[in-house]
Amino acid sequence: MPLKFFHPRFWLTWFGIGFLRLIILLPWRWQMAIGKVIGKLLYRALPTRRQISCINLRIAFPKLSSTEVNQLNRQHFISMGRGLIEAAVGWWGSEAQIEKLTHVEGLEHVEKALDSEDKNGRVILLGVHFSSIEVGARILAKRMPVHAVYRPHQNKLIEYLVALKRDTQYGKVIPKDKIREMIKSIKDGFPAWYATDQNFRGKGSILVPFFGVDAPTNPGTARLAKMTGAKVIPSITVRLIDDAQGRNGYLVRFSPPVEDFPSDDAMHDTTRLNQTLEEAITEFPDQYLWTHKRYKHYQTENKDFYKDYLRENETDCS
Repeated sequence: MPLKFFHPRFWLTWFGIGFLRLIILLPWRWQMAIGKVIGKLLYRALPTRRQISCINLRIAFPKLSSTEVNQLNRQHFISMGRGLIEAAVGWWGSEAQIEKLTHVEGLEHVEKALDSEDKNGRVILLGVHFSSIEVGARILAKRMPVHAVYRPHQNKLIEYLVALKRDTQYGKVIPKDKIREMIKSIKDGFPAWYATDQNFRGKGSILVPFFGVDAPTNPGTARLAKMTGAKVIPSITVRLIDDAQGRNGYLVRFSPPVEDFPSDDAMHDTTRLNQTLEEAITEFPDQYLWTHKRYKHYQTENKDFYKDYLRENETDCS
């Protein structure tokens, strides 16, 4: 490990990593209870993120009352707190522990697509940024040599450690700007996990409705599918705590491939994928990453969508 990571500026990060390593030794119920406490603390400690999340929830669920939005926002931060612990479970948790908590649905859709002759066994897994994303990647990698596309972390120590764990546990990790690597992985028959549900201002960005409001969006999924001939299969990982079937742990669900995709219209294709994402998010609203500025730079580079929203709309987001 590079000596620079032992500099005092990384000591707080090391403390957090050590704390998480200890927590994953506890039973899962205890982990979730501690995650709930962490989430409540984050809700109080991060007022700006709390406000961003509140605005996003108001946009996505306009029929909810202010009380209901604020309650959902609190539940979201609890989910984020649990997600921090789940990231550690994904990186360092035991195989036995994770498998005991795993519930998989729809894996046959991926298996059938990989064996498909007309598409040469090429698959793009359309991902969603739910809070259990890291443990979900660990579960996926256990079942297939998935190649995951990711955005590098700003904290250099976390990026180093995460990249190290992902490289050893997953089939391969690909930085989001390495397009040629993505194409090669897909053409070589490796399922590529690819999520385009975050704000995107890169080359080719288009404005596509996301919960009814235009958001800068990456149309890359349709382009990759067209270049590789891959089938696009929606995939989610969400947390289950005493659901209707009495299940606890993590649901990894694959949906049937998106039909008649892609077309020759990038706007149409990307809108269809956003609608698919919205359906999954609406089913598990508290677990989605609402603290992300999804509508940042909407319409113009100099427009602060979130400040304008607060100024133009009556809201008790605080």
